[in-house]
Amino acid sequence: MKIKVVFDSKSIGKGFSVGWGISFLVDDHILFDTGEKSVYLFNNLKKMNIDISSIKAVVISHDHWDHTGGLWDLLKKRKGIKVYACPHFTDEFKEKAKKLQGRLLETGNFAEIKKNIFVTGEIPGNYNDQYMPEQSIVVKTVNGISVVTGCCHPGIVKILRTVREKFPGERFNLAFGGFHLRNSEKILIKNTIEKLQEMKVERVGLTHCSGREAEEMFKESYKEHYISIKAGLTIEA
Repeated sequence: MKIKVVFDSKSIGKGFSVGWGISFLVDDHILFDTGEKSVYLFNNLKKMNIDISSIKAVVISHDHWDHTGGLWDLLKKRKGIKVYACPHFTDEFKEKAKKLQGRLLETGNFAEIKKNIFVTGEIPGNYNDQYMPEQSIVVKTVNGISVVTGCCHPGIVKILRTVREKFPGERFNLAFGGFHLRNSEKILIKNTIEKLQEMKVERVGLTHCSGREAEEMFKESYKEHYISIKAGLTIEA
């Protein structure tokens, strides 16, 4: 199953919009997060020859501007598409999604949204000492389980443990996205790497809020099994 990097802070070449936030297209039909601005999102979709009409649903990891920025104009163009949100997203988010005729679906629990594609449902996290609900996307293929994260406010280890409970006999093929390790102490990053390796996560790719130091440390540990996430890249899950 293919996962396309639609938006990131880096790109594979010229002509892509880059900036803060992420956006990934899963299996050609499910958009996970929408980056910071709709103009950036639409430019990259066009650059990658992705027809907006092919997007059947949007999963929002958490209610922050750099993950919801492109959503609102997308809903204007794709009225009636499904929007998967955590139950404790702000009322402002929910009301705006409904006003723009998005079909809002609140995912409190682990759920299959398309064959072999799941959302974790709301996992408790913390941001600036406040409750931050977040969800991730999970993909199951013959290669194992892949987990796509937004910002990992709950922590990547907690997210992976939540997924492991649902798939106790499956191996982790891949974990990538924002790991929220920017400005973290080296010892915390080192411990995170060790825990992922203990869980036998085969491949990783860090981006967005992960921080340059964490990216370099993971790259050094995972070597050829490290994926450099960039807009325009297609990843095989």
